[in-house]
Amino acid sequence: MSKIVVLAEKPSVGRDIARVLGCTKKGNGYLEGSKYIVTWALGHLVTLADPETYDDKYKTWRMEDLPMLPTDLRLVVIKKTGKQFSAVKTQLNRNDVSEIVIATDAGREGELVARWILEKARVKKPVKRLWISSVTDKAIRDGFKNLKPGPNYISLYESAVARSEADWYVGLNATRALTTKHNAQLSSGRVQTPTLAMIALKENEIKEFRPRKFYGIEAKTDKGFKLVWQDGKNNSRLFSKEKADTLVGQLKSKQATVTQIDKNHKKKFAPQLYDLTELQRDANRIFNFSGKQTLSIMQKLYEQHKVLTYPRTDSRVITTDIVPTLKERVKACGVDEYSKAAAKIMKKDLKLSKAVVDNAKVSDHHAIIPTEQSVILTDLDDRERKIYDLVVKRFLSVLSDPYEFEQTTITASIGNEQFVAKGKVIKKLGWKEIYNNSTNEEEANDDQRLPVINKGDEFANIKISLTEGETKQPERFTEGALLHAMENPVRYMGSDEKHLATTINKTGGIGTVATRADIIEKLFNNMYMEQKGKYIYLTSTGRQLLELVPEDLRSPALTAEWEQKLALIAEGKLKKEKFIAEIKAYTKEAVNEIKNSDERFKHDNMTGTKCPDCGKLMLEINNKHGRKLVCQDRSCGHKKNIAKQTNARCPNCHKRLELRGEGEGQIFTCKCGHREKLSAFNARKQKEKNHKVSKTDVNKYLKKQDDGFKNNALAEALAKLKK
Repeated sequence: MSKIVVLAEKPSVGRDIARVLGCTKKGNGYLEGSKYIVTWALGHLVTLADPETYDDKYKTWRMEDLPMLPTDLRLVVIKKTGKQFSAVKTQLNRNDVSEIVIATDAGREGELVARWILEKARVKKPVKRLWISSVTDKAIRDGFKNLKPGPNYISLYESAVARSEADWYVGLNATRALTTKHNAQLSSGRVQTPTLAMIALKENEIKEFRPRKFYGIEAKTDKGFKLVWQDGKNNSRLFSKEKADTLVGQLKSKQATVTQIDKNHKKKFAPQLYDLTELQRDANRIFNFSGKQTLSIMQKLYEQHKVLTYPRTDSRVITTDIVPTLKERVKACGVDEYSKAAAKIMKKDLKLSKAVVDNAKVSDHHAIIPTEQSVILTDLDDRERKIYDLVVKRFLSVLSDPYEFEQTTITASIGNEQFVAKGKVIKKLGWKEIYNNSTNEEEANDDQRLPVINKGDEFANIKISLTEGETKQPERFTEGALLHAMENPVRYMGSDEKHLATTINKTGGIGTVATRADIIEKLFNNMYMEQKGKYIYLTSTGRQLLELVPEDLRSPALTAEWEQKLALIAEGKLKKEKFIAEIKAYTKEAVNEIKNSDERFKHDNMTGTKCPDCGKLMLEINNKHGRKLVCQDRSCGHKKNIAKQTNARCPNCHKRLELRGEGEGQIFTCKCGHREKLSAFNARKQKEKNHKVSKTDVNKYLKKQDDGFKNNALAEALAKLKK
């Protein structure tokens, strides 16, 4: 009997699928049953070959060898995971296997992971596709009942290959050109460079900002509420102190007459469901989690705990086929603090608007929502609990009643000027009850409790006062705000690029929900930007890099054009070969621009230490492993460690110690001032070890002790019973 190989993206997902399909026989990198063999990748097992694979001359980085434009890019097995590739290849090529089911993540990158493995393993067997948004047992069973034909996803695969090859041609060539031209480790790419450029634009806005003083006029009544002055355009700010003082003088001792009362019943619906970027933004704002941390936690909640759906989504709505499962999902997550809201929703007849259900706005996956699997909150650690809480509260609030209130606006005249007072009466908390009426949103702070007032009422004894404030400078990027800017980069595009605004909005900005957090991490690791508190700052290297790279690479417009064409390839409306030909032509232009540039790079980490090999001054490099000196001449390559970051702790303040020096003279140092020779440190540790008592010794000691609570009479009675 012929068998079917199921290829998953990760071992955890593979094991879940195997359990559902009844595959219990363990093999080398796979699980087998009577009908199915489930095997798995470890993310990418195959990648594009490095430049030196095509020609030995590329082993050395030289400007004269650029651009590197091989006719066809080759695939190679990633060495680190080569053993698993061999295991997968063996199962794919078994004689008793007649069909393959691709069960990698349902998206462009997941398609690439699987198809590259099939291509490298030279497998030509029929392919079907499992396309699911959660890995619960029910979702897996339903997915296998509704497998899609493999050929339906060939265009998606070609789009993924085109994206990967374009990044290879442009990224590697630009990086080598910049590095060899300026003799410095510089890298550039179509997503990371525009991201840096957005931070630079924000810093320029802050630099050019000049605060302006403004003034307002308040009128306090003896009925316990205040009125605020407004001009004919409803502005309450005056930028002229002279004008403000004049108005205050004119209005003193005059009475207020109510000219209009407006009462409006208003409804406010809950914010939309989470996509990954919105979740990363809130997690950064509320818990100070990085984008990468949030994605990692979400991945565990999806794969390991199976309580949330697929995380890498850019949709904030669900599809109509999910609607019948909503109450089952509410029941699954409606425990403990969520039970009250869940019980209300279970009794409701759900009528959802297009802000919640819209097939047209879902690309690969719907918004992040709970699965039908019941949650056990005690199984989640603190960080998982926080992310789960965000998602569940948003999910329940979207299904709950709107927040309803009555907005009262009183308009009064004092002299010839108009004054306004606003008040709010809550009629129904609705979804805000889930958040205890606190949603971390900025509420209008001009709402107040208003007494019963009628049109024509007059108020004497009005106290007129002048208020003042100052315009605030734009806020620097936090990681959450930067993720949002990457998703919506239109305001950072040049005026001549605005025609691409619609395209970039359609394609979801620069990068993808799956890659943005990694891009930000890479920019930190390459020392192009740094974090001070919660805010992001450009480093000198990052600022200089923006001056050295070709102008096209600095703008989100390039990515917009690429994504537009990649979308056409995925739809089968554009040939991959045509796109790659354009990319190669652009690569030539970019390399020539870097070659002919007159810009110069200045190291901001130059030391006074000379390289012992070539005599040039050395650079000090700081990273998470410690500090070292590196020769500024890349062709020399001399390196020397200054200080190594260790896991040893300071005996005084318990912070991590740095190890400096070489050989016998090595010394531990701490920021608090503690210094200790390596030999003294080792001796201290050995002494501590000798004085430590083992668990075995403790147990032996306790057994020997008579703690005074022993019930001898009971012990004797029990001893007799045993006989």
